[in-house]
Amino acid sequence: MPDPISFWDQLPFFALSLAIGYLAGSIPFGLLLTKFAGLGDVRDIGSGNIGATNVLRTGNKWLAAITLLTDAAKGGLVILLLWHLWGVDHAVIAGAGAFLGHVFPVWLKFKGGKGVATFLGIVLALYWPVGLLFAVTWLATAAVFRFSSLAALVGALATPIYFYLFAHYQFAEMTLLLAVIIWWAHRANIGRLMRGEEPRIGVKKSTNTPESGK
Repeated sequence: MPDPISFWDQLPFFALSLAIGYLAGSIPFGLLLTKFAGLGDVRDIGSGNIGATNVLRTGNKWLAAITLLTDAAKGGLVILLLWHLWGVDHAVIAGAGAFLGHVFPVWLKFKGGKGVATFLGIVLALYWPVGLLFAVTWLATAAVFRFSSLAALVGALATPIYFYLFAHYQFAEMTLLLAVIIWWAHRANIGRLMRGEEPRIGVKKSTNTPESGK
């Protein structure tokens, strides 16, 4: 049992870790990059999402790749920074904050991305072998079923199991919570998957058809 006094002494630092993570995660790179590139507001096309999948609908693959990398980096870097400064507990809290900041950014009225790229960055920073397993799971599911959203859902659900198998129980608990949020963020995709209406990877579709944003 942790000492209650020690917990309360550290509570302001836990709150600070959460705030640092949230502020980093809430940077809307997809929105900023598309506006900087003169492509307008990415929220006006496709799913209205600020993630890499929707940025790809602008036709600029490089910009989508940069969005993917920056969305992943903002989750991973805060974990590495807080882990170095204050230890693993603060790193986990900061990672959760970064994820929440991406999905619910205060600057965009709490309407952000669906968290998959940021989730990947978090998992890689916590324990890179599980990050690779998440990526392999995503790729394998996408290759077999050709649904980006389904690949994200399966990968997110598998990640806490991978952490549990590696005996990283704290990371398993945290990523389980994040996986629940990813599933909630993909609720429209889940509905379309069940109705057989979800667009497949590589199939031409209207820019007004929402899909799995990152």
